[in-house]
Amino acid sequence: MHRPSLSLADFDFELPAALIAQHPAAERSASRLLDGRGQMPMDRVFRELPALLRRGDLLVFNDTRVIKARLFGEKASGGAVQALVERVLPGFEVLAQLRASKSPKAGSVLRLAGAFDAEVLGRAGADDALYHLRFPSDPFELLQAHGHVPLPPYIAHEDAPEDEARYQTVFAARPGAVAAPTAALHFDEPLLQALQAQGVARAAVTLHVGAGTFQPVRSENLAEHRMHSEWFEVGADTVQAIADTRAAGGRVVAAGTTTLRALESAARGGTLRAGAAETDLFVTPGFEFRVVDLLITNFHLPRSTLLMLVSAFAGHEHVRALYRHAIEARYRFFSYGDAMLLAR
Repeated sequence: MHRPSLSLADFDFELPAALIAQHPAAERSASRLLDGRGQMPMDRVFRELPALLRRGDLLVFNDTRVIKARLFGEKASGGAVQALVERVLPGFEVLAQLRASKSPKAGSVLRLAGAFDAEVLGRAGADDALYHLRFPSDPFELLQAHGHVPLPPYIAHEDAPEDEARYQTVFAARPGAVAAPTAALHFDEPLLQALQAQGVARAAVTLHVGAGTFQPVRSENLAEHRMHSEWFEVGADTVQAIADTRAAGGRVVAAGTTTLRALESAARGGTLRAGAAETDLFVTPGFEFRVVDLLITNFHLPRSTLLMLVSAFAGHEHVRALYRHAIEARYRFFSYGDAMLLAR
């Protein structure tokens, strides 16, 4: 029977507020793992992952590093302003979201963190959602010295030293993300060593996660939603590792939706190709996956593009059933929450 196309309401669910994780698990790999590869969900612990993969599988990570992208400051008038740096550009320039009582004008100056001045160059982007700013020196250094960890909007506390350590993967290498690739937060060194001992190989991509990852979909007709754009890079070594894995009969396991989006974006032409580009790939049910066989992912927001991606990967009804089980079994949700393992 032909199923009518899905709308936004098909990705809604009721989540008790108590299940939104406000802090990470005491140990990274002690998080729970919902094994959703089969029809019946299996409750596991994340450190059991090596037993669920096979020798010859390839685990691909996103090696982006979260920058301390949130800055508090004031306009020349004295009015408060909050900046969330979305992207660092050449020439000490950045693109940022700004929150202020009145929008700052081009040519005005913002005093940020009581430490440095940023010039407003104007609005940026097709919908003017971002501002173009010029910092006085290297933005990465200024953010590291004066910025705050950009915790997601559903985490209710101010950032603390715990967040600086734990809202970051243990293999974060390339600064540029304003949100963590959260499925990879569960990996620690003992688990990585256990995976290596199991014969599971590792590779990396980079996708600098933008704050748009938290933007809700507002149109009931999914075809009308426009995705935010994110920069990604897939190296030739990773393309080769995937080809070698395929040739030997192994599976490609994506640690997180950002890794999956990078790989599938790089394969949009039909063949996986190395290189760097922007992606606005919006994955909804019916999408043809070319690269990823297994997906490790956290539990996502209702009505979100990430929930749609997961539903496209593992099947809409199957994912709905897994989410019902996760709520009944009181799994922890969102960035600091638990994970699930899914098969395509």
